[in-house]
Parts: sequence; structure tokens; C-alpha cells
Amino acid sequence: MQLLLTIATTHEPATDLGYLLHKNPGRRHDAELSFGTAYLFYPEATERRCCAALLLDIDPVGLVRGGGAASQFALGSYVNDRPYAASSFLCVALAKLLGTAMSGRSKERPELAARAIPLEVGVPVLPCRGGEPLLRKLFEPLGYTVTAARLPLDPPTLGDSDYLAVTLATTNRLAEVLQHVSVLLPVLDDDKHYFVGGDEVTKLLRRGGQWLAGHPERELIARRYLRHDRRLTRDALAALVADEAGDPDRADAEQDAAEEAADTRIGLHDQRIAAVTEAVAASGARRVLDLGCGSGKLMTALLRLPQLEQVTGLDVSHRALQAAARRLHLDRLSPRERARMELLNGSLTYRDGRLAGFDAAVLMEVIEHVDPPRLGALERSVFGWARPGTVVVTTPNAEYNELFPGLAAGATRHRDHRFEWSRTQFADWTAAVAGRHDYRVAVSGIGPEDQRLGHPTQMAVFSR
Repeated sequence: MQLLLTIATTHEPATDLGYLLHKNPGRRHDAELSFGTAYLFYPEATERRCCAALLLDIDPVGLVRGGGAASQFALGSYVNDRPYAASSFLCVALAKLLGTAMSGRSKERPELAARAIPLEVGVPVLPCRGGEPLLRKLFEPLGYTVTAARLPLDPPTLGDSDYLAVTLATTNRLAEVLQHVSVLLPVLDDDKHYFVGGDEVTKLLRRGGQWLAGHPERELIARRYLRHDRRLTRDALAALVADEAGDPDRADAEQDAAEEAADTRIGLHDQRIAAVTEAVAASGARRVLDLGCGSGKLMTALLRLPQLEQVTGLDVSHRALQAAARRLHLDRLSPRERARMELLNGSLTYRDGRLAGFDAAVLMEVIEHVDPPRLGALERSVFGWARPGTVVVTTPNAEYNELFPGLAAGATRHRDHRFEWSRTQFADWTAAVAGRHDYRVAVSGIGPEDQRLGHPTQMAVFSR
């Protein structure tokens, strides 16, 4: 009785997958577990495609003795789907054999471990309590293309099964894909074969901390992963949003103060808002998205444009959205004015159906707050999925930083910036994004221009 999961790539040379998994394609790798034996081997290993298979051979007698497969009916320990359906057993095997890969480390190929590559995960028998719609709700926001086929019961007169044969295709870092799978498989199964305690919260945060907070189904994921334990679920959700702690107005004021310390002489913040607002007005847009809207300063300016029928702000922080609601005085607006604006909680790195159908989208001083490995997910979400007619992006010009007093060489303008690009780096990125998604792009600058170093802020306007 065996469970199977495959991981394949067409990145060339595809056999580099062995370096990422820390498992040589030339031999089989075994691990003894309390409920059976896990094997990892490569049914295909060529330069153009490489596939690793994780096979879990469950010991039914040991499983019954351990009590993990018991259910509420008398034969539950003996009649169940555990020996053949992907579940928490498979996730334990993943952690045992591929724990280092899941951490994102690769001694031989560190640059590849940090890159998004084409990956395909196959699960021949996946229990899905919620069917294909739930499967898509969990994986599609993370950028996966989901292919699923319902497995029939035998005989067919028994009706539809809850089991799917699933293929998940994406372009992402291997470590993130392994983390997604290890968290979401037991969520789909809605069960675990072992006791769930406080250490499971730690595990969930370790494997989901980089992506779960902004997932539209984060509450369902936490609840099911923790076997519907209310206390543990509450603790997990509180920890996921812990980075939002503190008063949002104070945090916003502190960020403004930090920025003003760097650009008081040139009033760069106001110039950015003016330039972005002008670009949106020139696009002719009527419905606009402010992605990473924060406390709503840009939204306030956009709403002064009479041509705009709808302005929608999206932010991952609930507290920032509360600050935006206060700034926009949502509680005091007339129904007509209120209908003109909307605030949404979500992450711009996830595919979100609410973001489709807008004429324009703005990412003002947002991309530099995204970890570089997640920029591909942002690109796919905004340019590939939402596809507004116009996208306005602004970001700091790193070359200009030497003109700011008190800014050390090589330092970024704000502590939360994951990177800051030179003009060449920004131009290369914008050209590549435009080419991949059939946009035109025009790059310009905002703020006083230095003949040698350019403008302090870079702006790109993408149009279709």
C-alpha cells in the first residue's frame, strides 16, 4: 500500500533538481518512519526534464498499532484511505527526506535555490474534502495552474468520490512549493494522523510565514491544519498578523518622518503622488486599483479626479486599512460617495479574482518592499492575471541615494526595503515584464534631476 508524490522541472539543465533536493538522481534514497518507509528516486533524469518521485510504503499493521488511522466506526482502524491517499503521512515523509530543500538552502546551487523555476507537482490520489473548488481556492492564489480529475468509486453506483488526481504547475522557488504542499495537503484532507498541539502552530508559522498571512483563505487553512482547535487557530492567526501590531497612524507617521528626513528639501512624497495621479488621469481610466494602499494617501488624491468612478485600495495589513478608512472618512460619507471607493484585504502577490476588470493599477513605492524571489509572483498576479490597461510603478533610484545627507553608502532609504534598483536595473526589469505580458512601457523620473545620478524616484507607465 503506497502513497506517491512527484516533483518535476523543465529548467535546464533539469538534473540540477538533484542539487535543490539534496538527493543524487543516480541512486535511491530511503528513510525509515514509525508508520513505514519513504523512498525518493528519479524515474526521469535528463537535461531537459527531471522528475523526482516520493514513494511512501505504509505498514498497515504498524499504522493500526499506532492508532493514527482510527475513526468513529468500529472498523475505522482497518478500513480507511490512509495507505493510498496523500495526507499528513506524506507530509511527514516530505519533511524527513526533503527538509533541507524546504528550508531553501543549496550549498552547490545557492543562486538556483533563490530563483523561480518551472515546477510541476503530481499527486495521483488526493483526498479533497471540499472538492475541486476548494483545491483551486487554495492553490490558484499562489500562482498555480491546477489540473484535476475526479477518481471514480467502484462500482460507479456508489456516487462521486472525494479523491482527485492532481497536477500543480507553477514557476516558483522549490522551497516555497514544498512549503505550500506540506501545509495544504493535510488542509485538503481535513485530518491528521497524529496529535495536534502547540508545536503544530510553530510548524505552520515556519512553513507558511512567508505566504500564508496574505492568502485569502488563511483562516480556513489555519483551522483545518490545526484540526479545528479554536485556541490553536486563534494563536496561529494572531501570530500571522503580528507584524501589523501597533497603531497604524503612528506607524505611518514614523515612515513619513523617515522619508521626510531624507527628502525634506525636495518634497518628494508629494511630487510622487502628483506624478502618479497625473499618469492615471492621462490614461483615461475610470476604475483604478491602488495596490499596497497603506493608509490611503494616494487614494485621497485619486478620488479628487472627477473622471474616476471607482477607486479600490488593497493592502495585506488590516490595521493599515483601518487607518485608510479613517483618512477617507468612510463612516461619514453619503451612500453615493461611499460607493465610489472600496478597501480590500489581500496580498498583491496572490492571484485574486477581485482585482480583475480595472482600467488602471498603481504600485507606488511598493515593489521594493517585496522579497526579490516573490517579484515573479507579483508580476504574474498584476500583469498576468489582473491585466489592467495601465499599470503605474514607482520605486527609489538607488544611484541618487548618495545625495541624501546622512544616508550611509550602500544603505537603503527605509529599513523595510528589500532592495533598491539603479536606473539600468529598473529599465531592464520593466522591459522584461512588458515583453512577457504584451505591454508597452515608458520610464521617467520624479523629483529634481541630477545630471549624473538622475531623479530620486523612478516611474514606469505600462500600457496595453
